[in-house]
Amino acid sequence: MSWRDEADEIARRKAQAKGMGGDEAIARHHKKGRLTVRERIAAVADDGTFVEHGAIAGAEEDDGSFTPANYVTGLAEIGGRPVAVGGEDFTLKGGSPNAAGLRKSVYAEELALNYKVPLVRLLEGGGGSVRGSSGKRPAGEPVFATPRFLSIAQAMGAVPVASAALGPVAGFPAARLAASHFSVMSEATAQLLIAGPKVVERALGRELTKEELGGASVHAKSGAVDNIAKGEEEALAQIRTFLGYMPQNIRANLPQGDTHDPTDRKDEALIDIVPRDRRKPFKMRKVIEHVVDASSFFEMTKSYGPGQITGLARMGGHPIGILANDCRYYAGAMTAEGSQKVRRFVDLCNTFRLPIISLVDEPGFMIGPESEAAGTIRHGTAAVMAVVQSRVPWISVIVRKAFGVAAAAHFGPGGHVLAWPSAETGALPLEGGVAVAFGREIAAADDPDAKRKELEEALAAAQSPFPRAETFSVHDLIDPRETRPAIWDWLRFAIPTLDALKGPYTPTMRP
Repeated sequence: MSWRDEADEIARRKAQAKGMGGDEAIARHHKKGRLTVRERIAAVADDGTFVEHGAIAGAEEDDGSFTPANYVTGLAEIGGRPVAVGGEDFTLKGGSPNAAGLRKSVYAEELALNYKVPLVRLLEGGGGSVRGSSGKRPAGEPVFATPRFLSIAQAMGAVPVASAALGPVAGFPAARLAASHFSVMSEATAQLLIAGPKVVERALGRELTKEELGGASVHAKSGAVDNIAKGEEEALAQIRTFLGYMPQNIRANLPQGDTHDPTDRKDEALIDIVPRDRRKPFKMRKVIEHVVDASSFFEMTKSYGPGQITGLARMGGHPIGILANDCRYYAGAMTAEGSQKVRRFVDLCNTFRLPIISLVDEPGFMIGPESEAAGTIRHGTAAVMAVVQSRVPWISVIVRKAFGVAAAAHFGPGGHVLAWPSAETGALPLEGGVAVAFGREIAAADDPDAKRKELEEALAAAQSPFPRAETFSVHDLIDPRETRPAIWDWLRFAIPTLDALKGPYTPTMRP
């Protein structure tokens, strides 16, 4: 007697599980331009490294057939480092979890937490169904069950979490996508929805397509996802890139990258990149490219709160966070959306101990009735509190403007501060400040416009960075061409302090 029959049954079930919803279902999926979950795992992970957990989880049906779990999860490697990875199998029930699939999806966060490795989610599914999960199981969860979102929340404070929307994503999977440090959406194949068109039509009487409800054009500006990718392959590549800047967990060292870019490089282009006419815009992303390691800038959440620029980069091969302003949008003013973007990004850097380089061109909070209606002051104050509670090293370079309360969101506690000759600082920008402070004097003048110009030119001299450098109100006033070596001179002393910051980041409540 041997166990050959049982071994053969294990092999049969594993083969059936790898067959997912069957050849026809896979063909239909491919016809829609989408990969299967197993193809996605193979694409995002290093070749041959995926080790599946629960390979034969599923249900034996009454007719003797076997229905596999429609969630695939396990451990793999990305860039030679271990990760937990999982995603819905849309070829079975459209990704809506069957009994075993639900258990495996909940297990994915536990897997990342237990092994203290990053979590990668490849999402495509509709969450729960009024039909319920297939398979025999008690109705509802026991009253003593652990909340499903507990491990999701714990993962956010312990390991990097990166998620991709690669097809229709609704309900519970949509919440999982939002509960990520980095999220990306495939423009060609994905929609992100709280509820789908049929539910919306029944509840609200509005007929909308999935694209109209939650396509990439919607979520590029909603802030619900960080980045938009052209297709699945690019989305998966962005996840690999993001993880390349991240430690394995909150107690691990940051990954050191190779660089052949000299840290003492001085770029001539920086000397005249900021126009002398402060009303003329310039391209801050060009400044970033001249300062960080060549080709290392990875921007996040570009189209949401576009007056603020956030992303990851390297200096001397070491991962850093980049915070800057884009003066081409509201002169770089901080809107309600920009404030939320800054707060979330600063929390990311503090969670994983990324030093922050802030390139400042901040005119203040956005003003006007729309800004007031959006609650900008509350969101802006929350961003400022996130910054002043930072635990990571900060260096701020005042490139042009630093005005008002919003400027406080660009200078970390105990941070190193440099200024360019083009720097201007104060309570208000000159133009608006002069109009407020000298309104009567300007109105009484024979030539109000000439008087306003005279006052602005006189006060502009007072906003020069030279007096601030003379009184040690900045650490140094530098030639713009010296920005990269000046930042590196600071960073090489800041990096050794990061070891003392390992562990959870626990700020107080914010507005």
